[in-house]
Amino acid sequence: MRVLVVGGGAREHALCWTLCRDAGVREVLCAPGNAGISRDVRCLPLDQSTPAAIVRLVSDEHIDFTVVGPELPLTRGAVDALTAAGHRVCGATKDAAALESSKGFAKGLMARHGVPTAAHVTCTSADAALDVVRRGTFGFPVVLKADGLAAGKGVVIAPDARAAEDTVREMMVERKFGDAGTQLVVEEFLQGREASFFVLTDGERARVLPSAEDHKRVFDGDQGPNTGGMGAFSPSPLVSAAMAGRILDEIVYPTLGGMAAEGRRYRGFLYVGLMIAADGPKVIEFNARLGDPETQVILPALDEDLLPHLLDAACGTVMPGVFRARPERHVGVVLASGGYPDRFDTGHVIHGLDAVASMPDVLVFHAGVAARGTDLVTAGGRVLTVVGRGADFAAARARAYDAASRIAFDGMHYRRDIGVRALQ
Repeated sequence: MRVLVVGGGAREHALCWTLCRDAGVREVLCAPGNAGISRDVRCLPLDQSTPAAIVRLVSDEHIDFTVVGPELPLTRGAVDALTAAGHRVCGATKDAAALESSKGFAKGLMARHGVPTAAHVTCTSADAALDVVRRGTFGFPVVLKADGLAAGKGVVIAPDARAAEDTVREMMVERKFGDAGTQLVVEEFLQGREASFFVLTDGERARVLPSAEDHKRVFDGDQGPNTGGMGAFSPSPLVSAAMAGRILDEIVYPTLGGMAAEGRRYRGFLYVGLMIAADGPKVIEFNARLGDPETQVILPALDEDLLPHLLDAACGTVMPGVFRARPERHVGVVLASGGYPDRFDTGHVIHGLDAVASMPDVLVFHAGVAARGTDLVTAGGRVLTVVGRGADFAAARARAYDAASRIAFDGMHYRRDIGVRALQ
């Protein structure tokens, strides 16, 4: 089969890398991809925000199957448009992707169907949000979330009322995240440890992928502002077989059932961001796709072909169970541009990639990368994810950080504590 991966980040690079190893795949293409991905598969220009453009590309290239990676084309209706045109595709429809595109919708769905999550209020005006934080409805610290898509950065944990008020003004008045801040979810701060749980589903049945834990804050020790993710490790020691069973029974299946009951049958990858608390798992957020950087550490762990299961999800024939996984541990470190997640410069030459490519048990997935002559240069905030594989987390961390130390570009920075939690 000829398979198209829509997207252009490290998550999509990992999907391409994985599908290239599937027995049933004749060719993998990526659109729009990036200069780093193009070293592995053919990349095609594409405005991924326009469903009609995706349909044209799939038709023109005689694609047999499409996998939509990022949230933007999903929330714009790419899957709906491809399906209507008679093309096979794995991903959530526009209505189903509301689980990610509106945190207020997701919270309401969980309330209606008994899915455990933090107590919350969805506010449609700055005055309403300011009233909630001034009254200390949920105490402090308090969590404030832009309702819409904000590239993983629209969440603030405010330590006190003053910080919370400033955040409300930034999001809802100054529109720091644009239309994503039209509504604001204010919720209680949950105590516990976070984990990422992934399933591939046809809307009724779910198949569980390896779990992970990511690192959202930009600096070591979980300091600084939230980012799209500075690194991840897999599997999460928090997600035992028993905990996975609870997550399926208490969260995944009630959510899928609720979506189906409300006419929003969910198909594709479902990401469940969790807080594992003393009284059990609670949902922090849903994503209507695989996470980034978690994808870069969970897909290399698979010990079976991915494409047959993607086809099952598209056709409504998913086999419940757990993906077969390798016994090794994986740790991924994101190399970012100086200044990220705020303003940053691009166009810096990336050195050391050829040397790292020959290292055993090391993978490099490209995100914010462009070509300039024969060089690869930085073109985004998160530039690369360097993944190490090892018999244990200590070995996986050592390989990832050894490889990261051999790569260089002006302003490069990365966290030095990715995966430390797994050692404790």
